[in-house]
Amino acid sequence: MPLIETSTERLLLRAWRDSDLPALAALNADVEVMRHFPAPMDAEQSAQLLARIRAHFDEHGFGFWALERRDTGELIGVTGLAQVGFDAPFVPAVEIGWRLARAHWRQGYAGEAARASLAVAFEQLGLDEVLSFTVPANLPSQAVMRSIGMQRDESGDFLHPRVPSGHPLQPHVLYRISREQWEAQR
Repeated sequence: MPLIETSTERLLLRAWRDSDLPALAALNADVEVMRHFPAPMDAEQSAQLLARIRAHFDEHGFGFWALERRDTGELIGVTGLAQVGFDAPFVPAVEIGWRLARAHWRQGYAGEAARASLAVAFEQLGLDEVLSFTVPANLPSQAVMRSIGMQRDESGDFLHPRVPSGHPLQPHVLYRISREQWEAQR
């Protein structure tokens, strides 16, 4: 399957390069960026993550892209689409997600990249629905979800199976957007 890439006025959502690993590792090592995850990642864990992202692209033709600013060429984060890789009542499903370096927060990049990702999901991949999820305390991410037209599905909230039982980050909220909802808001 050919690799899908996309862009916006300010951003490139592109394939990963080996040279991106240091920036990805720095992003994943930032305690503040990773505060809604069980722990920051070390360099080896980031390398393993990059290998999994590339394998997803190889298998599906889409995945979590490297997010690059067009004006500077700087890698500022990760965004995109992925098959949900754990067992839950809503699986099989495709999720949308993002993670940006702190210096690029509150500038509209996450929403801009997410809207481009949804366009790929519905226009190129022909998906009927896209999901997103996070911990209840991650209000900025939930704000992005709402800004791109996603709706909270309280009945779908769940305990993340990859977070240890009883961990404060195990409860997750679920958001959804259908192709019809996405088309209606365009």
